[in-house]
Amino acid sequence: MERKVYILGGENTTFIGKFHPDFIWKGHPDFGKRQNPSLEEHLMKAVELALKAVGVSPEMVEKGFVGNFAGELFVNQGHLGALVTQYEGLKNKPFMRVEGACASGGLAMVCGFDAIRAGYDVVLVVGGEVQTTRNARDGADYLARAAHYATQRQIDDFTFPCLFARRAKYCLEKTELTREDLAKVVVKAYENANKNPKAHMHSVKVNFEDALEESDTNPTFLSNPEYKPYLKVKDCSQVSDGASALIMASEEGLKKLGKTKEDCIELIGLGHVAAPLKEEVNPISLDTTQKAASIAYDMAKITPQEVSVAEVHDCFSITEILMYEALGFAEPQKGYTLIREGATQISGKIPVNTGGGLIAFGHPVGATGVKQIVEIFKQLKGKAGAYQIPGSPKIGLAANMGGDDRTAVVSLFRNP
Repeated sequence: MERKVYILGGENTTFIGKFHPDFIWKGHPDFGKRQNPSLEEHLMKAVELALKAVGVSPEMVEKGFVGNFAGELFVNQGHLGALVTQYEGLKNKPFMRVEGACASGGLAMVCGFDAIRAGYDVVLVVGGEVQTTRNARDGADYLARAAHYATQRQIDDFTFPCLFARRAKYCLEKTELTREDLAKVVVKAYENANKNPKAHMHSVKVNFEDALEESDTNPTFLSNPEYKPYLKVKDCSQVSDGASALIMASEEGLKKLGKTKEDCIELIGLGHVAAPLKEEVNPISLDTTQKAASIAYDMAKITPQEVSVAEVHDCFSITEILMYEALGFAEPQKGYTLIREGATQISGKIPVNTGGGLIAFGHPVGATGVKQIVEIFKQLKGKAGAYQIPGSPKIGLAANMGGDDRTAVVSLFRNP
């Protein structure tokens, strides 16, 4: 009989970066007096916060996984599994790092799931990234390694924004999607982040005109003339520093920790799919994510219409629209209908990215997949504070994507 897997909870550090009041830069009054937290500090803080939130001692953790994409490039640090065991009580525990580009955090959770199915009872999953140590062009070059670097790097200095500007161009030209729809995705993200004190853009206000119009604060920035008109700064996720952690357990683990099923959410469906980096993608659909979602729904024995709340990988505004379709919330090429109807607002029929998503909560790459699940836990347990959705949500979904839809992790959770 397959072992059931539970999420006991977790927590996120505050995500910071440019425009966050706590982020140190040359114009900040504390510039030269203190530094921004390091990757090590973010990871340790996330572990501390998660253990405290759940009420678990580190000694009870049996195994751990750390999601991170590019620590060696941004902060000259690898071997992050061993790094996390510096946390008191974790020494000599079996920890390892997991990498899958922007899906690194989701993959760390997949490893936790597999570990519990294999016999472990209490697993710690942590994800983190620090990216603000480099300028924008260097950072874009590092992140381009999530694509097929030898053949795709040259598309633009900002490889991934350009790859998704290409998707936006095709969708705007071949479907009924409009630029106004994309602007509404951005506005929703910022409005939700304004309610979320841990969001990178918590204090930044963006209205519809700000998001729609090109301006000094919302420029097009690509150099590729074919795709430049189709993406502006506010369409993009944030370059953030931060970390997230959560605790997973088996039924036996719950007993060891003195917890009940009512304290947890159950992981009822999980789909993990990878596709060849060099393979040409369909620009108007997220086929890999759709396959992962189908696997997750089949495992959970539920339909998309049963999902109460979702965290999706909105690395760009166009991606959120395509996620609606890949996850079955909307028909193919009709994702725009949900944003027009307000269906994905906090008060809508299927709230999406209630804390601000990657666009405004922030996107510390290795943390994102873990953060999504922490956010689903909070929503299903009524612990999301000012951005809590109404009613009694039962089913939550998290969709974490790596590269241009080359790795996808879709997970489904039920509140007992």
